[in-house]
Amino acid sequence: MTVLIAKDLTFEPVVHRYDWTVDEVRELLERPLMDLLWQAQLVHRTANPGYRVQLASLLSVKTGGCQEDCAYCPQSMHNSSDVEGQPDLVAQIQTVLERARSAKDAGADRFCMGWAWREIRDGAQFEAMLAMVSGVRELGLEACVTAGMLTEKQASRLADAGLTAYNHNLDTSPEYYDQIITTRTYQERIETLQKVRSAGITLCCGGIIGMGESTLDRASLLCVLANINPHPESVPINGLVAVEGTPLQDLPAVDPLEMVRMVATARILMPRSRVRLSAGREQLGREAQILCLQAGADSIFYGDSLLTTSNPDVKTDRELLSQAGVHANWEESDE
Repeated sequence: MTVLIAKDLTFEPVVHRYDWTVDEVRELLERPLMDLLWQAQLVHRTANPGYRVQLASLLSVKTGGCQEDCAYCPQSMHNSSDVEGQPDLVAQIQTVLERARSAKDAGADRFCMGWAWREIRDGAQFEAMLAMVSGVRELGLEACVTAGMLTEKQASRLADAGLTAYNHNLDTSPEYYDQIITTRTYQERIETLQKVRSAGITLCCGGIIGMGESTLDRASLLCVLANINPHPESVPINGLVAVEGTPLQDLPAVDPLEMVRMVATARILMPRSRVRLSAGREQLGREAQILCLQAGADSIFYGDSLLTTSNPDVKTDRELLSQAGVHANWEESDE
């Protein structure tokens, strides 16, 4: 039998760099898909032996009424889709912890809590947040919070409470940012990340595609993320879920293969970060999700909702992971 070897495609499996250029990243994004997947596979198999996937559950603790004007978000008070008025769990610490316990029983090992705030403010609500973080950690789960901007002192108090990660997405490229958000600057987002990392909390930071941006914008976003030293420990890749009442409501669904390309490129650029397949996963379909897992996604949000948008249910996700031959962190592997 003759075995053909493509000698013109030789890749270094794992390279940690923090000096990527936008042109380099764009070249990766635009590679023939099979070549891109091959390189991502080499990196992923080295960085994630056994193909383990982290299952994270997400709960909206404070929903709607946000002062930011993010064009994609149904929680913005600037959009007619604002969902303010749903039950507010801020003061219901035990209710949140019961949800965390249920998530753990379903197999999640990371519990993420979202507050639709522009920024964290001191007072009873922040004290409740600290209690929730401590309670989630006592359950044996990783704890993640997303709640907008924060001060150095607040970051330090969250670290003392045991917070594992703080989510603060860049959303899109610096160049396209003002087409999506005008109430907060890109630099303010970067400064928030710096405060979080200075407090010793890991970063969860990614973006959204399908908002009308170009391939160059996607490359620029990934370039910013990949040049953070060290890389963000968690990188969510989101596909826009166009919600009625938001300025982006009429945009078409993201091409599933574009999500695959983003995941694969993120894996190559940030070899040991968790690349999280996040919002928009329900619209991808089973085959595209499996391709994303092959391309380097090693975490999914697990449960029937993501803040205010739907997500595949637990049974469907377990079947998907089984069909893909990947293992959740809590499962025993044969490898």
